[in-house]
Amino acid sequence: GGMGSTQYPAGEWKGKGRGLQELGCMPWKVSKQKVVSGAPPQPSLTPPAIYHEKQRRELCALHALNNVFQDGTAFSRDTLQEIYQRLSPSTMVTPHKKSMLGNGNYDVNVIMAALQTRGFEAVWWDKRRDVGSIELSNVEGFILNVPSNLRWGPLRLPLKRQHWIGVREVGGVYYNLDSKLRSPQPIGNPDELRKFLRQQLRGKNCELLLVVSEEVEAHQTWRSDEGKVANQFSDQAGRAN
Repeated sequence: GGMGSTQYPAGEWKGKGRGLQELGCMPWKVSKQKVVSGAPPQPSLTPPAIYHEKQRRELCALHALNNVFQDGTAFSRDTLQEIYQRLSPSTMVTPHKKSMLGNGNYDVNVIMAALQTRGFEAVWWDKRRDVGSIELSNVEGFILNVPSNLRWGPLRLPLKRQHWIGVREVGGVYYNLDSKLRSPQPIGNPDELRKFLRQQLRGKNCELLLVVSEEVEAHQTWRSDEGKVANQFSDQAGRAN
């Protein structure tokens, strides 16, 4: 698409990260895989093409949405702007948080409303719970809101900005599709994804949204049974007191 997006066959690059805690504005270093001469021919399975929109100005919410949907036409800047204007302060989930969560950077209300136009819901993850109770098979993708430092050459500006990133599974592998990365960053299997999410959520101002279908949201099937059982017990305990 004309939005600075690139399709990457998954097998063609290998990212070298410098630790997830440095998930600020710095692009990951990407090293080209060395081609070993005389290596056995690769299996003819074509790796999945991964849709990855790169950062343009303050559009990280838009990139995060399109990257999670793996579709550059899922949302446009105009759609998000219309939603933003349509949401009057009375309908905002968190009007007081609005200033914290950004301007053209959009806030969580716009993302939630945008998802609803496609038949999806955003479930705000309660950070007191462990991500082990997420039923991954019922979750379309993840949108994280992470603090990001603006850099100006060697100077790190003290301006704290929140930045939206999309994470999802493509061809059996979970990827970090942060629009600031030069290419998608493989996270790995479900266990590695949970480790990644735990690491992110330890950050002070990190928030996690689960992108799920309306049906999954209605039946709360984004939680695994252990999660539900634990909740019933705490509900009963709450009522008993």
